[in-house]
Amino acid sequence: MTTIDIDTEKGNFRYDTDYAYDAGVGLGPRTIEYITQAKGEDAWIAAFRQKGLELFLQKPLPTHWASEDLKNIDFNVIRYYLSQGQRPSRNWEDVPEKVKETFERLGIPQQERAFLAGVEAQFDSEAAYSRIKDDLQKQGVIFMGSTEGLMEHPELFKKYFGKVIPSGDNKFSALNSACFSGGSFIYVPPGVKVKQPLQAYFRINAENFGQFERTLIIADEGSEVTYMEGCTAPKFETTTLHSAVVELVALKGAKIQYITVQNWSNNVFNLVTKRAMAYEEAEVRWIDCNIGSRLTMKYPGVLLKGRKARGEVLSIALAGQGQHQDTGAKMIHLADETTSNIISKSISMLDGRATYRGRVSIPSHLKHCKNNTQCDALLINTNSRTDTYPAITVRGNQNCVQHEASVSKVSAEQIFYMRQRGLSEAEATSLSVNGFINDLTRAFPMEYSVELKRLIELELQGSVG
Repeated sequence: MTTIDIDTEKGNFRYDTDYAYDAGVGLGPRTIEYITQAKGEDAWIAAFRQKGLELFLQKPLPTHWASEDLKNIDFNVIRYYLSQGQRPSRNWEDVPEKVKETFERLGIPQQERAFLAGVEAQFDSEAAYSRIKDDLQKQGVIFMGSTEGLMEHPELFKKYFGKVIPSGDNKFSALNSACFSGGSFIYVPPGVKVKQPLQAYFRINAENFGQFERTLIIADEGSEVTYMEGCTAPKFETTTLHSAVVELVALKGAKIQYITVQNWSNNVFNLVTKRAMAYEEAEVRWIDCNIGSRLTMKYPGVLLKGRKARGEVLSIALAGQGQHQDTGAKMIHLADETTSNIISKSISMLDGRATYRGRVSIPSHLKHCKNNTQCDALLINTNSRTDTYPAITVRGNQNCVQHEASVSKVSAEQIFYMRQRGLSEAEATSLSVNGFINDLTRAFPMEYSVELKRLIELELQGSVG
């Protein structure tokens, strides 16, 4: 058996950094004013932020989901904005030294050269590096940080900003609306097909920090784009908060594929709102892998607004010691002949808990809509736990829905068979788990598929044997 060399501490490092802008700890009107002034924003953005703050303070913490875990977040000790004051560089050599060392250690420049059409690297609150290939820029493709998108393309940005996910959608979308900074802005013109992926990498370096990136992707009629994001943070003893908002707009006949592989440290509360709007014959595909964090609450959704629109969520969640992966999907059918597909796989080990929480809605006036939902869970240890809460509402008699769920344990017979052929128990378990998710990992680009399998093997170390 070939041994995979895994760097078990790849993301667990940090550099002491001097910040030009620091909003301090705690959240209030003065914090929002500080962020607005530091970023030099227009009055309408300042009003948008203040409204987000009002909604955040009004809304209670969720009483369902993982409410007990959420009570451990002390919003008064979080730092909501940290920046070195730099504008994102187009030249890697111009990136601040400590930031450059961070991303070089994570392998970002090598990935850009190897297989990416463009890359953006965010360090705490702001992007430090952003670049797109010249041929795509000539075709009119826009790929930059959200801060730059607001400044350089205000009319296009404002047209869709906050339209898919309103500030009052939930408590954490309101928090993001108040404090958002960084994230990606992408626009693909009609008919342009971006053949190589665009990637963003989000890095938290500071302790007691909250990262609130805001991503907006617009694929115009007949265009295609794949976007990938990766996330890491050092291991701190104190709470780190990540609360992003992602809005996707796929216009007529457009295709968007959004791929996430997160590997947060286990002190991170990852509370994210992701949603897409798919118009006539458009297609949106979320591919989501959740590893690490103390608590993840993430339910990518698609509003199937146009006839023959298609939405798909393929997700993998791995819950380890002291972790809760509360993930799922939402498919809201709003037009005839729309199709949605949800495939969710979770793995729970030690005392980890994985929860699938989904929503599918097809109202009575629609015709010829289809949904498939499949939830499979794998338990590694006797103390691990899995829960499934599918909410499927289908009305009318001209629509088709199917739901399938399974819960299984790692097969003792299979482990015994592999151990008889020279594998250790940990190696056999890892092989079994990778077989469980193999059909989904094929949907990932090769580079991410290999990394995903390495991360899973790493997480399994120490959980068996």
